[in-house]
Amino acid sequence: MAFIHLDIRCLYTLLICTAFGSVPSNAEIKVNPPENFEIVDPGYLGYLSLQWQPPLFLDNFKGCTIEYELKYRNIDSEHWKTVITKNLHYKDGFDLNKGVEAKIHTLLPAQCTNGSEVRSSWSETAYWTSPEGNLETKIQDMDCVYYNWQNLLCSWKSGMGVHFDTNYQLFYWYEGLGRTTQCADYIKINGKNMGCKFPYLESSDYKDFYICVNGSSESHPIRPNYFIFQLQNIVKPLPPEYLSLTVKNSEEINLKWSIPKGPIPAKCFIYEIEFTEDDSTWVTTTVENEIQVTRTSNESQKLCFLVRSKVNMYCSDDGIWSEWSDEQCWKGDIWKEILIFFLIPFAFVSLFVLVITCLLLYKQRALLKTIFHTKKEVFSHQETFC
Repeated sequence: MAFIHLDIRCLYTLLICTAFGSVPSNAEIKVNPPENFEIVDPGYLGYLSLQWQPPLFLDNFKGCTIEYELKYRNIDSEHWKTVITKNLHYKDGFDLNKGVEAKIHTLLPAQCTNGSEVRSSWSETAYWTSPEGNLETKIQDMDCVYYNWQNLLCSWKSGMGVHFDTNYQLFYWYEGLGRTTQCADYIKINGKNMGCKFPYLESSDYKDFYICVNGSSESHPIRPNYFIFQLQNIVKPLPPEYLSLTVKNSEEINLKWSIPKGPIPAKCFIYEIEFTEDDSTWVTTTVENEIQVTRTSNESQKLCFLVRSKVNMYCSDDGIWSEWSDEQCWKGDIWKEILIFFLIPFAFVSLFVLVITCLLLYKQRALLKTIFHTKKEVFSHQETFC
């Protein structure tokens, strides 16, 4: 009976504590969202800073490590990028042709709430550049190629319906470059800037490379156009050189070529080989600068191949194929080739020399006869005179 009375007392105590809120509950713990959430443009052509201040009323959680869950995207994008951070700012690149939207909330870890994680409501913000000029006035068909991982060249076409006095200017920036820089060497067509040859770009690989091409015209404003890419993904190497084709035996063929010249490491190449055996052609790829192939027929009379290169998946996300190399061939019946290209011309030259020699000897013989006859007449005349 004593145990029954004790359990009833405990039950009453628990009910009273619950009624007066003496037992903490996670549902009652709340935290405010961050303050002054905003997107700041420092003028780096799309490299933006998302920043905020700590939420209000954090006195009860001074011993806790507050975290923030940040989500952001370009407007119209299907996917949000998510970041968990303890900092009060975060930087990333955005396409300024579109608006930017972001949201953030505060996270209280479970150890601070004696239970599960607590989240605040979302704080939201957005950013977009002020559009100037009609959409059709933007440049078109922007094309940038990083030739041999050394020389960057970009070109474009004029926007639709722009006035004849329109001209364009290109600006670029990447992390490590002190400030936004204008192109110093424009490619001009009919006096208009239609491309840019960039100088040496130090420490620019594996970073977002930002470009803005805007324009000016006295008749109407020109809409700027923004671009983001990474240089290692637009590399176009040189084609391989010094191709060799060796027929080892009746079946195996060895194809080999030199690694393209330039700063690209050998491990960064992938090769595409186009091989022709008589009238049949097939294509294959390899990461080595040598490959063994098998002949389909021992009667093959002509074997040819050419090769091109690209930066592979270990050094870039993408790349541009080089031009094709010169073709290297092997022909089967070498004696016929020698006969056609060597013996026949040699025989013709020999016959020509023989004919010329015979003519010279004939003329020399005639000349000797004439001289002999003349001397004979002179001698006969001398005898008569005596």
